[in-house]
Amino acid sequence: MSTTADSRTALRICPLCEATCGLTLTIEGTRVTSARGDRDDVFSQGFICPKGASFGAADGDPDRLRTPLVRKDGELREATWAEAFDAVAAGLRPVVERYGPHAVGAVLGNPNVHTMAGALYPTVLLAGLGTRSLFTASTLDQMPKHVSSGLLYGDANAIPVPDLDRTDHLLLIGANPLESNGSLCTAPDFPGKLKALKARGGTLTVIDPRRTRTAKLADRHVAIRPGTDAMLLAAMAYVLFEEELTDLGELAELVQGTDELREAVRDFTPEAAAEACDVDADTIRALARELAAAPTAAVYGRIGSCTVPHGTLASWLVDILNILTGNLDRPGGALFPQAATDRTPRPAGPGHGFALGRWHSRVSRHPEAKGELPMAALAEEIDTATAEGEPIRALVVIAANPVLSAPDGDRLDKALGSLDFMVSVDPYLNETSRHAYVVLPPPPPSQSPHHDFAFNTLAVRNQVRYTRAAVPLEPGRMAETEILARLVLAATGMHGAEPSAVDDLVIGQTLGKAVKEPHSPAHGRDPRELAAQLTGETGPERRLDMMLRLGPYGDGFGVRPEGLALEKLLDQPHGIDLGPLQPRLPQPLKTRSGLVELLPQPLADDLPRLRDALRRRPEGLVLVGRRHLRSNNSWMHNIPALTGGTNRCTLHIHPDDADRLGVTNGAPVRVKGAGGEVVAPAEITDAVRRGVVSLPHGWGHDRPGTRTTHAAENPGVNVNQLLDGSLLDPLSGTAVLNGVPIDIAPTGTTP
Repeated sequence: MSTTADSRTALRICPLCEATCGLTLTIEGTRVTSARGDRDDVFSQGFICPKGASFGAADGDPDRLRTPLVRKDGELREATWAEAFDAVAAGLRPVVERYGPHAVGAVLGNPNVHTMAGALYPTVLLAGLGTRSLFTASTLDQMPKHVSSGLLYGDANAIPVPDLDRTDHLLLIGANPLESNGSLCTAPDFPGKLKALKARGGTLTVIDPRRTRTAKLADRHVAIRPGTDAMLLAAMAYVLFEEELTDLGELAELVQGTDELREAVRDFTPEAAAEACDVDADTIRALARELAAAPTAAVYGRIGSCTVPHGTLASWLVDILNILTGNLDRPGGALFPQAATDRTPRPAGPGHGFALGRWHSRVSRHPEAKGELPMAALAEEIDTATAEGEPIRALVVIAANPVLSAPDGDRLDKALGSLDFMVSVDPYLNETSRHAYVVLPPPPPSQSPHHDFAFNTLAVRNQVRYTRAAVPLEPGRMAETEILARLVLAATGMHGAEPSAVDDLVIGQTLGKAVKEPHSPAHGRDPRELAAQLTGETGPERRLDMMLRLGPYGDGFGVRPEGLALEKLLDQPHGIDLGPLQPRLPQPLKTRSGLVELLPQPLADDLPRLRDALRRRPEGLVLVGRRHLRSNNSWMHNIPALTGGTNRCTLHIHPDDADRLGVTNGAPVRVKGAGGEVVAPAEITDAVRRGVVSLPHGWGHDRPGTRTTHAAENPGVNVNQLLDGSLLDPLSGTAVLNGVPIDIAPTGTTP
């Protein structure tokens, strides 16, 4: 940090996407006036994207709420923090006591993984409430990857990432990291890493129905029919078996089910898949051969291959291709990161495995996945009565806007209005939080500390960084960690206790378990003495110190003096580099066999559905989503610097389809789906293949009662209103957002 007479600088990790770049902020008084990349950051080395450069504008948005809101006489009014938490306790506890814990639902949005508070407190809240009515953004995004990893490796959070800096061949399917900056693969300067791959003679292959910015960089772009990703990947696996191109290498002793897998994919010939995928058989064979021939290779799939009818199978097959070519868990392939706050690594051996469907949703009987129910089922769980228990009568919403992010926002909008009580933790009065009885606004990110608990478990290089708040809390603000700690207390019958009680409880429970684990450096020691050694100015910092000390690089509370603790991290403000990813198998495996289980029964049971899809060729147009570099879901449309230009809510349509349907460039087009219809301006482009149209997600800021001034001036349309929520990947409960049949017509005519 440096200071001049007029301004000072401070370091901050960017919380605006998954790349987690280091920033250097310029601050005048308490206002962030500019942001640039931190050239000394051990991970991002000065890289910055337009979102990071606009950190100050996002931080200082005048529409951010500054004080709590409490509903009185039907109207949200400013209130004190004490009044707000009194209202939370009075609203939630009677619902729990009268109807039981499952009548209180919890909705967690994507921003939770971008803050320390969102990582540390929701699990405590859920445990205290005892509710099974949990809905998160995962079932609108990456849950298929969690489920496939859980079934393959026994741990839903054991997600291998491509070794971008060392691979010779990278195959991306349904991913556009030049726009997204990467996802489930934390990599600052993803564009630079792809260019470096090509510069060292490597090969980039992109499979995507759109010619995205990433596809334009590729050596080979395959414009697949949306929703057929799993069929193409299965056909590639078939070729590897048929042409004897499999080579498991050192993995051979760590996997089971190879012969069963060969039999399971025998119907997925390239010829059978070609018509369904609209990719010729020779290209499918070439993709498999190139993958097998590369010295090292990695297959990486993202949201385009997750939010489709066979998303879990596609996610599974991504890893299957890495395994069959010997590229899982080796440098240059796909490896398992090791975060500094991971639990103490246990010895390799059989674990408890991963189970699906331990309970089901009340109305449509959707099975849980990773403890969650489908976000697409939230509305019916509120507005539909059944004999199977009580509907959801109260809701705790933390950093989520499902009215825009979930299918059929109109129905959910009405359902939220019928709740007995709702509390929302959100900096904005948006399309969802406007229904709350209490709104608890966190401070802007400059006034919060930052450590990436989740994203470091997905990082392409092991490292650890922590930044304290760059700006002191303004008078009247409350730290987000304190907000969530007080929310835990109010929701669980401990209203009025000190928020530090939550952190003390977690520390006590964690250390109590650690001293009983033979592989832990804390084994056999006194948990109270260990707790007394923790440093940090706040409860969250003490918890971070504890996790670092118990983690794989930690000092073990003095057992390894050279290891990590909070004080060492504070001494290195640009972070500590922990080195490139390393092979880790079999240690991460928690399957009952202690091996990688190639064909778990739930996946085998779902394969007949994929075989049936081989024989279907959808008629008419299908819809896919779109990501903007200067946007992150619905977060950033209120920031003038991040809207306009190419960051617009337009309908991309191929020239041939536009000619056939009488659509002209810039003219309004009516788009109709099973859940409703929207009108958006046409943007005619050959960047999208024939038969496919594309609308970006996160728009639709036109509902009354919100306070997002700039977003309301250019609201766009809610693409998810075209969906009725009935289309789900059955294994993961993830909403089908891509490859959805729609009809379009110029306005004035009927689709």
